[in-house]
Amino acid sequence: MNYFSPTVSTEKTHLERSLKQVQQEVLRMGTLVEKSFRMSHQSLFSRDLDAAKKITSVEKSIDKYYRQIEMDCATLMTLQSPVAQDLRLLSALMQLVRDLERIGDYAQDLAEMSTKLIKYEPHQCMEQIKDMSEHAQFMLATSLVALADLDAETGKSIKELDNTVDEAYEELYNFLAFQENVPGVIEPILLMGLIVRHLERMADHATNIGQRVAYIVTGKIN
Repeated sequence: MNYFSPTVSTEKTHLERSLKQVQQEVLRMGTLVEKSFRMSHQSLFSRDLDAAKKITSVEKSIDKYYRQIEMDCATLMTLQSPVAQDLRLLSALMQLVRDLERIGDYAQDLAEMSTKLIKYEPHQCMEQIKDMSEHAQFMLATSLVALADLDAETGKSIKELDNTVDEAYEELYNFLAFQENVPGVIEPILLMGLIVRHLERMADHATNIGQRVAYIVTGKIN
C-alpha cells in the first residue's frame, strides 16, 4: 500500500516553486534598490538633476514589489502549511523586503536633498561623504550576493563592514555639528547632516539584510 499521497507531493512541489519565485522577486527588488542608491549617489556627487528626477519612477516600482512580496509571503504562510524551515524563510524575507524598501525611501530622500544642495558650492566634506556612500552601496551589494547564494558567512560579514560607516558618520556629524562662525546660510550644513544620517541608516539596513540571510541558513539570531 502506498502511504505517500500524490496530492501531498504535488502540494510540496508547488510550495517549493512558490518559495523560489518569491526569492527571485526579492532579488529583483534588490536590483532596483541598488539602482535607486546609485542614482541618489549620482545626483548628490555628480550634481545630476536628471537622476534625481528619474528616481521617483524607480521608487514606485520598488514599492510595488514590496507590497506584492509581502502579500505573497502572507498567502504562502496561511494557505500552504509550510514546515518550520519554510516558515523561517518566509518570515525572514518579509522582514528583509522592509529593509530594502527603507533603503529605497532613503535614496529618494537623498535625491531630493541633492536638488536643494546644488545651489551651493561643494563643501569640503563632500568627498568624505562620497566615500561613505560608496561603502554603504558595497554593503548593500554584498548583502544581495549573500541572499542570492544563501551564504551565511557573507551575510554575517556585513556587520563588520558597517563599522567603517559608523566611524565616518561620527566623524562627519561631529565636524558638521560643532562648526563655529559658519559663513553664510546654514542650510547646506543641515542638509549634509541629514545626508550622513541617511547613509548611516542605509548601511544599517544592509547589515540587517545580511543578518537575516544568516538566520535563513542557520536558524540562529546573532
